[in-house]
Amino acid sequence: MSSANKLPFLLLDNSSMISVINEGEFKCYNISFEEAGHIIDVHADADLLKCFSNPEIESIIFNYIGVPDKKLEYKKIRNMRPGQQAIVFKLYISPSETQPVIHADDGVEAKKIQNVYVYCQYLIRMS
Repeated sequence: MSSANKLPFLLLDNSSMISVINEGEFKCYNISFEEAGHIIDVHADADLLKCFSNPEIESIIFNYIGVPDKKLEYKKIRNMRPGQQAIVFKLYISPSETQPVIHADDGVEAKKIQNVYVYCQYLIRMS
């Protein structure tokens, strides 16, 4: 963190969000990928804490929202502090209604079984 009084900005996923909202009052807003990318860009890497260990989020979502590959510190957080802010990458997975089959270069067949959707939320602990 750049300042002793400054709270780190958290990057969360579904699981880590549940663990940080144990106590307090929160406000949550849906935001676009563009907004999420801008918010992450305005924070120094040292001020960001990655509170998830899902490599799909880090490799796919960061690229999708245009955030350069960051080597962010991972830290498990139990509770957000009053005034602390976060972006939550929410994954929503549904079964595929169609199961198209593709053939990889080596001839193996792969079948689509799920649809994966992601959206972003901005989370603030008010008190």
